[in-house]
Parts: sequence; structure tokens; C-alpha cells
Amino acid sequence: MKTSGKRSDIIKASMELISEQGFHGAPMSGIAAKAGVATGTIYRYFDSRNELITELYKEVEKKIISVIQDGYPVGKPIRERFVHLTTKLFRHFIDCPLHFRYLEQYHNSPYGTALRQDILLNRSKKPNIFGNLFLEGIERKVLKDFALPVLFALTMGPLRDLIRDHILGFISLDEEMIRQVIEACWDSIRTREPSGSTETWN
Repeated sequence: MKTSGKRSDIIKASMELISEQGFHGAPMSGIAAKAGVATGTIYRYFDSRNELITELYKEVEKKIISVIQDGYPVGKPIRERFVHLTTKLFRHFIDCPLHFRYLEQYHNSPYGTALRQDILLNRSKKPNIFGNLFLEGIERKVLKDFALPVLFALTMGPLRDLIRDHILGFISLDEEMIRQVIEACWDSIRTREPSGSTETWN
């Protein structure tokens, strides 16, 4: 097996085991067994378990950023950009449930608490495309003047719950349902009257 292949196997096995059993249920020995490598082999690529977990997050984050930025309508109305971002995110998690399940574990663990706080408060050093869009929308009076955590909850909360239910097989999300849900999320955060808005109302 090629070296790069072993690393990929370790990444995949780690993500699957953590997604299924949580961080406590994914010791290095378990990851090694699932990846089909010796435990010591993992340390050839990652200095520690924490480094492995962080690297997993970075890989998922990089993929998601690439997905939502693909075709992003820069300069278009807030609503058009919001629909683009949420639709891309929705479809990606439906197509790649492993990424969704890993992020669920990560963001609700000590590993991701500080990061999640930085994202919600838009103080991360990394680009926050959703946070920046929300702030622009508030400034242009297109979105309600809510704190960022509230805007994230009103939009990401329903999406997260529905994606989880879809993955569990409780519901089946088709394109029309996705469109309607995103429209409902938009309606929950947009201002009701266009007066004072600095862009064409949608």
C-alpha cells in the first residue's frame, strides 16, 4: 500500500469511527484496526490523537468551503447569495452524510466548542462567509437586526435537524422540499418591509 493510501485509510477510518461512536469510542487502537494498519503507523502521519482529530476537521472544512464557494454569486442580492450557500450546504451533507455526522460530533465536543463560539460571534481568523453575509444583510436592512447566534440558529438549526432526519431515514428530502425549507429559513430572518433597504427586494 502506498504511503498516501495509508494516510487516506486512517483519515477515513477515523471519521467513520468517530461519527458512529463519538470521540470516546474511537481510540487509536480502534482506528488502526478499522484502517487495517498497526497503531504505530498512525503516529507516522499524526503526532497525537488530538492532531488527527484536528486534521479531520480541517479536511472536512476545506471541502465544504470549496463546495459553497463554487459558483458563489458575488455582488448579487443578499437573498440570492443566501439561497446559494444554504442550497450547496444542504446538498453536500445529503450527498456526504459522513461529513455531517463528523461535524455534529466535533462541534458538540470540547474540541469544537471554542471554534463554534468564534464562528457564531464572527471572530474567527478564518473567512466566515455566512457570518459576513448576515452582517452585510443587517447593515443593508435586508435582514433582521438579530445577534449572529440567533441568525445562525434560525437558518442552520432547521437545516441541521432536517439533514439529520434525512440521514436517519425519517424523511426524504427532494429538490422541491429543499427549496421550500430554504425559503422558509430566509423568511424567518429577512425584514418584512423593504423600506430602507439598499438593494432591490426579492
